Amino acid sequence: MKIAQVSPLYEAVPPRFYGGTERVVAHLSDALVDLGHDVTLFATAEAQTKARLAAVRDQAIRLDPAPLKSDLAAHMTQLAEVRRRAHEFDVIHFHTDMIHFPFFEDVAERTITTLHGRLDLKDLPEVYRRWSYYPLVSISTSQRRPLAAANWMATVHHGVSTDLYRFSPQGHGYLAFLGRISPEKRPDRAIALAIAAGQPLKIAAKVDNADRAYFDEKIEPLMHHPLVEYVGEIGDDAKSDFLGGADALLFPIDWPEPFGLVMIEAMACGTPVIAYDCGSVREVVENGLTGFIVSNDEEAAQAVERARVLDRAAVRRRFEERFSSTAMARRYLDLYTRLTTPVRAQWALPEAAEA
Repeated sequence: MKIAQVSPLYEAVPPRFYGGTERVVAHLSDALVDLGHDVTLFATAEAQTKARLAAVRDQAIRLDPAPLKSDLAAHMTQLAEVRRRAHEFDVIHFHTDMIHFPFFEDVAERTITTLHGRLDLKDLPEVYRRWSYYPLVSISTSQRRPLAAANWMATVHHGVSTDLYRFSPQGHGYLAFLGRISPEKRPDRAIALAIAAGQPLKIAAKVDNADRAYFDEKIEPLMHHPLVEYVGEIGDDAKSDFLGGADALLFPIDWPEPFGLVMIEAMACGTPVIAYDCGSVREVVENGLTGFIVSNDEEAAQAVERARVLDRAAVRRRFEERFSSTAMARRYLDLYTRLTTPVRAQWALPEAAEA
């Protein structure tokens, strides 16, 4: 099958440091190639991929040192190139939200759009009503709730390469927080939990400009505690040591998390996840097996103690079974096949709502 993967241009594919969507696109593209398919990746020039690379910008937008740049212009250029070559592909898989909708209306039936972000934004319902014929994929069932009536084809949970993360049979006596410093990610809660437990906490996270004031005013002062170590933003090459060395990953979110890639990255290392019951958490964490789902700080404190006795080999096995990049690619291939069979729109039947 000839498949186009259209990635956002904000980060490299895969990202050098923080980045969720582009990382998933990278692992999906490689897994599809490994399964024998002809994949073209529309991304920035520094992408590392097994697919054919169609470079549409010289480098990722976030790390581009140019003082003035337009993310809209970059993505418009990308879409123009995809549009020019659309006839070459059996399926075009977009990971760029809804920006392509006005330009691919005549081939919408052979596109898939995976939505990677939160959907409880004011202006979204009208867009998905206006372009209701685009097949959509959610990354968790929970993600769909604000747009329950949208044209959902399936839910496909994220996956990552099993080769990228090393299994660690035991932790080294600290807790980990990985991701982004922002109010909804609740690093303050992670710090409070670690201090209450008397256990070191290592924080590896980026700070977006939009969250700089929050970091400076609310979080940075908390990092002076002797149990807290701020590592900064890390890339894939450091994650096995960082996550694998932790007794548990703290995922103390306070928002409707669409998926939470860091949870499965921790599981890939055998590290249990302690996650607050928000968004997709119940779809990712198997309570008492791959970690603990908690509702408050008291339950989280108990989970910190209990995480040490979980079977880390079992955590890794469940990651391989549920969240490998190959498992993800096979689920998407089922959807691609359904799109390209002679009887179109069969995916719209109620019994086909999940993949």
